Amino acid sequence: MPVSFSDGKDTANSANINWKQYFTDPNLVELIDVALKNNLDLSIALQKMEASKAYVRSSKGALFPSVNANANYLGRRFGYYTMDDAGNRTTEIEPGKIIPTYLPDYYMGLQASWEIDLWGKLRNKKRAALARYLSSVEGKNLVITNLIAEIANAYYELLALDNELDIIRESIKIQQSAFDLVSVQKEAGVANELEVKQFEAQLNSSKALEYETLQNITEVENQINFLLNRYPQTIKREKTDFSKPLSIVPNTGIPSDLLKNRPDLRQAEYELIASKADVKAAKAAFYPNLNITGMLGLQGYKAVLLPQSLAYTAAGGLIAPLLNRNAIKAEFKSANAAQQEALFNYQKVILNGYIEVYNELAKIRNLEKIQEYKSNQVTSLTQAIDASSVLFKTGRANYIEVLLAQQNSLNSKIELISVKQLQYSALVNIYKALGGGWK
Repeated sequence: MPVSFSDGKDTANSANINWKQYFTDPNLVELIDVALKNNLDLSIALQKMEASKAYVRSSKGALFPSVNANANYLGRRFGYYTMDDAGNRTTEIEPGKIIPTYLPDYYMGLQASWEIDLWGKLRNKKRAALARYLSSVEGKNLVITNLIAEIANAYYELLALDNELDIIRESIKIQQSAFDLVSVQKEAGVANELEVKQFEAQLNSSKALEYETLQNITEVENQINFLLNRYPQTIKREKTDFSKPLSIVPNTGIPSDLLKNRPDLRQAEYELIASKADVKAAKAAFYPNLNITGMLGLQGYKAVLLPQSLAYTAAGGLIAPLLNRNAIKAEFKSANAAQQEALFNYQKVILNGYIEVYNELAKIRNLEKIQEYKSNQVTSLTQAIDASSVLFKTGRANYIEVLLAQQNSLNSKIELISVKQLQYSALVNIYKALGGGWK
């Protein structure tokens, strides 16, 4: 990984800033707060984390003996002319009493089994489970980071649409005045029907654009409402002037900071750790298992005799795989392949993280220049509208020049707003790319 994102080294890192300080709009902060409490994707991630935590407890429990309480009754009738019957006819169960044909058996006690982890199979399974739990924690953090960025981007898109709507409505007023003027000129015989219809068509096009923008506003509002897990309602926001220049360059820190700040990198790292533990556990499956079993309890053919009938067993043995070694080999190869996959994914995520930051930094710098030139373009085209209107009234410009000036001005103003929105989006995305938002 390179030592910096640019020629110089920036030791400060905006990812370490709490999102409530990074985003200063109180309405946006309120929206994010609600989302962090109610978002469904985040709730799902939290449940996955709880499931992983339970699996860690389960894998820890496998290292200890299993002890079960047991109480049962067994009744058995021996058939005539069988080996058991022949023996029972000559054996006394009590002095002067042979074993009856039907013999009950009462038992209550404890049974235990324990797999001794000689080769580390169970310990490595526990390590893998713990790593996957930590991976699920980072998965939750990743959901938080993405959620904050998604809400912020949608919010700034909403502000941009509000500004677009204002510009469109302002243009409609200008176009309406031009249409009224050319209509009067037609009545006076100065203009013709073609000119009137052209101005009218442009006016209707702008009115249609107004309602397209209103629809876009509705959809973006409901996109935010969905992220907040609530039904459609108006998103609270203040008017923001998108004509003012935006010049903010966040602190990026050094690339190695990504390894500790980005949840997706940490998630991939824990998955790699888990896959390594899986390989060790799969390798241990080739070796014999040492199992110890035991029973301690009371057992007798009469319930009243149980207190006097202590019984116990203890056994231990090694079990080595023979015929199923091919299956174990397949599991081992699968675990190795999964480890390589996790390694390649880790490398890919690191590379992607660096490129994301690099791209957003370049975008911030380039958008600053684009904004400057677009602002100059808007100024020139706004002046062109005034000039064309004066010339048209005095007969020194035709209606096409007026229409073109109005349309170009409208388009340039909308483009400038889009540039401003992209600038806000770049600031959101670089915060996300640096790993900000989840702390």
